[in-house]
Amino acid sequence: MKQTGIKQLGQNRSASHEYFILERYEAGIELFGTEVKSLRAGRLSLKEAWCQVTNGELWVRQMHISPYEQGNIFNKDPLRPRKLLLHKKEIHYLNGKVRQDGYSIIPLRVYLKGSLIKMEIALCQGKKLHDKRESAAKKDAMRQIDRAMKDFNHRN
Repeated sequence: MKQTGIKQLGQNRSASHEYFILERYEAGIELFGTEVKSLRAGRLSLKEAWCQVTNGELWVRQMHISPYEQGNIFNKDPLRPRKLLLHKKEIHYLNGKVRQDGYSIIPLRVYLKGSLIKMEIALCQGKKLHDKRESAAKKDAMRQIDRAMKDFNHRN
């Protein structure tokens, strides 16, 4: 019997700062046994990762999965490209969008769904410097409002 719980293994925190997230997708990842064991231990980095459509297949590049300690000869290259599993229609749609200027496919997080390892990817559009400043100002304003409300509630 499969468990349906979701356990987060890693996430790309800088993605929401660097990009406008337009659409999200759930994809499977083609992995080897030692990579799965390393992922279950939470040893991955999505900081530099990005996705690319090549020959009608979606690949994640620059995702770093640390070698498994007991893996010896079975360990693979930590930065090797890994195939993502999506429906053909979704891949063609994403490929069409990425060919337009300013769109990218960025991995947001890797998680365990039951016994399967999944990746959440997003179609994103890059933020300009003024957009980043604007979102930082909004975040700061919300933080100040929350503090004021908290302070007000404690006084009453």
